[in-house]
Amino acid sequence: MMQNSKVDWKRKLLAILLAQALLPAGIAAQEPTPPSANDPGIVFRSKSELVLVNVTVRDASGDAVRDLKREDFTVLEENRPQPILSFDLENTDLVALPEARQASLLSSVSSSAKSAAANSAPAVSLKDHRLILLFFDLSSMQPEEIDRAITAAQNYVRKQMTAADLVSVISLGNSLTVNQDFTSDRELLAKTLNGFTRGSAAGFEAGTTGTTDATSDNSQPFTADDTEYNIFNVDRRLQALQQIAQALDKVDQKKSMLYFSGGMDRTGIENQSQLRAATNAAVRANLAIYTMDARGLQAIVPGGEAQSGSLRGASVYSGRATVNAFDSNATSQETLVTLAGDTGGKAFLDTNDFAPMFTQVQRDSSSYYIIGYHSSNPARDGRYRKITVKLNRPGLKLNYRKGYYAPADFQHSNQEDRERQLDEELAADFPSTDLPVYLAASYFRVGDNRFYVPVSLLVPGSEIPFVSSSQQDKASLDVLGVATDENKRPAGQLRDTVKLAVNTSQQVKQKNVQYNNGMMLPSGKYHLKFVLRENQTGRIGSFETDITIPELKSAPKTGEVQLKLSSVVLANQIQAAGKKRTDNPLVRDGSELIPSVTRVFSSAQHLYFYYEVYDPAKESSSAAKAVAANDTKAAPAVKGGIRLLSNVAFFQGNTKIYESPSVELREMNSPDRRAAAFQLDVPLSQLKPGFYTCQVNVVDDAAGRFAFPRITLLVRPQVAVPGGSH
Repeated sequence: MMQNSKVDWKRKLLAILLAQALLPAGIAAQEPTPPSANDPGIVFRSKSELVLVNVTVRDASGDAVRDLKREDFTVLEENRPQPILSFDLENTDLVALPEARQASLLSSVSSSAKSAAANSAPAVSLKDHRLILLFFDLSSMQPEEIDRAITAAQNYVRKQMTAADLVSVISLGNSLTVNQDFTSDRELLAKTLNGFTRGSAAGFEAGTTGTTDATSDNSQPFTADDTEYNIFNVDRRLQALQQIAQALDKVDQKKSMLYFSGGMDRTGIENQSQLRAATNAAVRANLAIYTMDARGLQAIVPGGEAQSGSLRGASVYSGRATVNAFDSNATSQETLVTLAGDTGGKAFLDTNDFAPMFTQVQRDSSSYYIIGYHSSNPARDGRYRKITVKLNRPGLKLNYRKGYYAPADFQHSNQEDRERQLDEELAADFPSTDLPVYLAASYFRVGDNRFYVPVSLLVPGSEIPFVSSSQQDKASLDVLGVATDENKRPAGQLRDTVKLAVNTSQQVKQKNVQYNNGMMLPSGKYHLKFVLRENQTGRIGSFETDITIPELKSAPKTGEVQLKLSSVVLANQIQAAGKKRTDNPLVRDGSELIPSVTRVFSSAQHLYFYYEVYDPAKESSSAAKAVAANDTKAAPAVKGGIRLLSNVAFFQGNTKIYESPSVELREMNSPDRRAAAFQLDVPLSQLKPGFYTCQVNVVDDAAGRFAFPRITLLVRPQVAVPGGSH
C-alpha cells in the first residue's frame, strides 16, 4: 500500500478542515537543537553577521606586540572605516595547565565524535588557547603517505605540543569521522593516532583523465574518462571542510586546521562553487587552513616511474609527457595553495619535513588580537569585500586576512550556488519548512522486480510568488528528490524545474500546485526525501517519508490468501496525458489519473480508485462453466480465464455508510505486465460530508485469495472547495 509520513491521517485531515486552503495547517517543524553553552569558558557569538579579523602584530625583531589597545587600530572595509565592536588579545604563552583539559566542539560533525562529557577531565576555558585540528584526508593519500602524516603528528604530540594546545583529530575516508574532539591529553591523542593503519586509506583515489597518449601501457583496452568521478571526489572533500568550519562557527577564538592531503585536482569551474563555499565557511568561522602535501618532495622522472608501465604515444619522445607530468603535479597542489591563502594559513609543498608546519601554526597563534565589527554595507550581494587594518603606531608589522565574501541572498546567487543549496538541503538532518510541501508515493509493478513509483508533491498556491511578464504571471519551482535504501545508498533520483505561467495568479493562489513524476525501483524498503524551492525568493521546503515495495515476483505459497496487489491511488482529476512517460501505469489511453495528496474531496466530485492485481489465478474449465451456470449476467467463461471481483465500502466507525456496485474482470487488461487493473468511479454525492474509512475489497475468485486495504479520507461540502490542483 501507499506509504505516508508518520503523521496520523485523521489528525492531519482535521487540520485541513480547519485551514483556509486545501492543505494541512502544517507539520510540526523540527528545529535543530542549539549548541550547548553549558561550559562558561566557551564564548559563542549571538550574531552571525559579526565580522572577525585576527591581527598578529610584530616589531622589527619579530617579537609579538601585546600592549596595543582598541583605539590603536583602524579597520576599513572597501576603504570605509568600520566601528570596532569587540576587541580581545589572545596570548597562549601565559597558559600553564598541569592536568589534561578538553572541550567538545565537534559533536555536530559526525556521530562518532567523542564527547568531552564522557570523560572526567573538566572543561577548559578557550581563552588563551590554541585550537588545532589535525585533518587526515585518507581518501587522497597512499598508505606510505598516511604513515608519513601520522608519524609527523605523533612527533608533534610528543615533542612540540604545549599546555595551551587543544588538539582534535579528524579523518575523511569512506565518511567524515571525528576520531577525537579537542583535548590536551597527550596520551589520548597518541592512542587515537596509533589507531590509523595502512588499511585506513579506504576512500577514493582520484584518477587521470584524457586520452591514452602519455599514459602507462598496462594492457588495458582504454583509459576511462573519470572527470565526473573526480568532480564528486573533490566536492566531497570540500564539503567536509565546510562542515567542520560550520561546526566551529560560533567560537570566537582562532582555529588552525592542519590538512594532510595527497593533492586535490579541481576540474574546471565545476568545483568552483564548492571551493568558494568551503573558503567562506572557514573565513567566517575564523579557521585558518594549513595544507600539507603528504606526497613530500617528488621527482618527476622522464618516461615515468619504475613501477609504472612504459608510456605510449608520441609525447614520450617529444618531451611533452614530462611537461604534462609537471603540470599535473602543479594542478594537484593549486587547490591546496588556494585554501591556505584565502583562509589565512600557509601551504607546505614539496618537503619531506613536516615539523615546520606545526611550528608555523604555534607561532601564528601564539599572540593575536581578535577584532570584530558589523559591516556598514548591508547588501547581501555575495561580493568580495577587502579589509584593511591600520595602526597608529609606526614600525610594526601586521598580518591579517585581507577580505571575505559577503553573505548572498537568493537573487544574487549563481546557478552553481543554487544547485549546491538543493544538495545541502537534501543532505541536511533537519528539514526546512519555509515552504509547505506535502508528498504522496505509491508503487506499481512494471516487470520482474521492477516497480514504477509515482511521486506527487503539493504546494499551496498562496505560497508561490508570481511575477508579471507580458500577458501572463510566471513562477518556477526547482525539485530535487532521492530514494535511499536500507544501507542509505541512493537508489533513485529526480531533478526537475517546473515553470508556471497563468493568465492570473489569483486563481492559482486559491488552489494547490501539484508536481507529478516517478522513478523506477526494485522491491525493498526506501526512504524518500524531496526538496522543493520556489525561485523568486528562494524559500525551500522538504518532505520525508518511507515506502516499502513488496517482493511480488515469486508465486503465492500454498494456502496463502493475500493477493499480489499494488498501491491504491485515490484521485478526483483525470487529464490529458500529453507527452507523459508511457511506463507510468496511471497513464492509460491518453489520459492521466492525478493522485490526491491530501485525500480531501468535495461532495460534488467523482472519486476515482485505481489499483492493480498481479498474476491472478486462471480458472479451470469446470469452474468457468459453474460460474456461467450460476450467474446469467456473467460474460462467457473460457478455460484459462480469470475472475476478479472488487468494490469499495465506506465506513464511519463500525457502520457501513455506502458500498459501490461490484466490478468483475474476466481478463488481464494489462497483459504485458501480467496485471489486471481496476479503475472505479464513485460519485461522492452519495455521501454526506465527513470523515470516512474506505475499504477496497478485492477477491480472486479462481484462487480463493483476497485483500481489503483501508484508507482514510475526508468529504467536504461543495461550497468549501475553491478549486483543484494545477
